[in-house]
Amino acid sequence: MSDTTYTPPKVWTWETENGGNFANINRPIAGATHDKALPVGEHPFQLYSLATPNGVKVTILFEELLELGITEAEYDAWLIRITEGDQFSSGFVGVNPNSKIPALVDRSGDTEINIFESGSMLVHLAEKFGKFLPASGPERTEVMNWLFWQMGSAPFLGGGFGHFYAYAPEKFEYPINRYAMEVKRQLDVLDRTLATRKFIAGEDYTIADMAIWPWYGALVRGLLYNAAEFLSVNDYKNVKRWADDIAARPAVKRGIRVNKAWGDEDTQMHERHSAADFD
Repeated sequence: MSDTTYTPPKVWTWETENGGNFANINRPIAGATHDKALPVGEHPFQLYSLATPNGVKVTILFEELLELGITEAEYDAWLIRITEGDQFSSGFVGVNPNSKIPALVDRSGDTEINIFESGSMLVHLAEKFGKFLPASGPERTEVMNWLFWQMGSAPFLGGGFGHFYAYAPEKFEYPINRYAMEVKRQLDVLDRTLATRKFIAGEDYTIADMAIWPWYGALVRGLLYNAAEFLSVNDYKNVKRWADDIAARPAVKRGIRVNKAWGDEDTQMHERHSAADFD
């Protein structure tokens, strides 16, 4: 791996030790590796997740709905330890065949609904409760624009920059420079947009903010990949203002703790089953 160039073979083969920090869970095939049922609690929504940027999008939305007094949004959140392969259990794969967190089961109606991909969950819940997503018109389109912007952009930040800067077994200049340039371009997109509006899709807080904040808000607040100085994140003053405003919301403070299994013990919450768990 220390060679400066790589000549691909005619046919790629899987080397199980390849993949850096995540070599033990990355594989080129789908499906379950072991039989294990998912736990089920008493609430209408069952969330199976981990407090990664993708995971906390959904717990933030649940907590924001509950903050509004919408008790029908009560949920159980179960910890999925991805480094231990929980996402490859038969139960998890039954909900999400892509074996990525988060996964959600909506049991509020006559038929259980399996939902995977965080963006799909945000839209499902926002539409179900009529909050944080306009029902129609240009305002809805603008929220959807930015929601899908996050879906397309964050892989460059996470799987691109984050992997090669923080997780790859060796550091190489080309991929780090390539993805650092793209992440800084993305930050500039956000900064220019937030110069003229309070939130990312306008003057109202929406699921677009909840989707973008866990990635780019964490980045400009120095909480992602230890890359704040490298990327000069303090240059993006409008993004920083927006990120700090959202971080101060009570529901966000709760949401980022759910399914967190690292850091100081008082910031962790492996499972969440009621508001009393935060006491």
